[in-house]
Amino acid sequence: MNEIRLAAIVEGRADAIALPLLTRRIAGVVDPALSIRVHPILRVPASRLLKEGELERRIEQAARNLEGRGGILILLDCDWKDGCPAIDGPRLLERARAERPDIPITVVLAKKEFEAWFIAAAASLRGKRELAEDLTPPSAPEEIRGAKEWLSARMPRTRPCAETIDQPALTAQFDMDAARRGADSFDKCYREIVQLLTTLQG
Repeated sequence: MNEIRLAAIVEGRADAIALPLLTRRIAGVVDPALSIRVHPILRVPASRLLKEGELERRIEQAARNLEGRGGILILLDCDWKDGCPAIDGPRLLERARAERPDIPITVVLAKKEFEAWFIAAAASLRGKRELAEDLTPPSAPEEIRGAKEWLSARMPRTRPCAETIDQPALTAQFDMDAARRGADSFDKCYREIVQLLTTLQG
């Protein structure tokens, strides 16, 4: 079994739990024999990473932990003022690669929120985690502000969306093909992770 090592930079606790699950699901499509080890996972608010020097410092920290073997995956919610994945993603990637050009690095920005990807694949989540049995994706899932609240509104009132529990659980269950069709930023995420894993396979 081939092992690929990744260090990751994310924002929250739920992302830190969900990202390895997502990466392993995608790796299973690329090559079922791949074993993915995601460590360390650094949690840093996007507001700090946008500041000059902070992303670079965290890239260096992740690189030291990898000890020269593996790649770095950065996953953030692009929900800051005037944020645009198509503009901000390449900017962050350029900064990251300038800091450590010797290491494969990928930057993925979810348009608004990670959970928008679940909304894009809503039909595949009917009845899962107590979501409504008639769950249907809206026409523009990535334009929704408050994706977590959208999901909570389709759960029992006594059981709102619990981020650190539901995000990993839904990550393990959502239809990735449907999410790729309905959310451009997830399609980009999928392709970027495939490219990173392929590069690291050598």
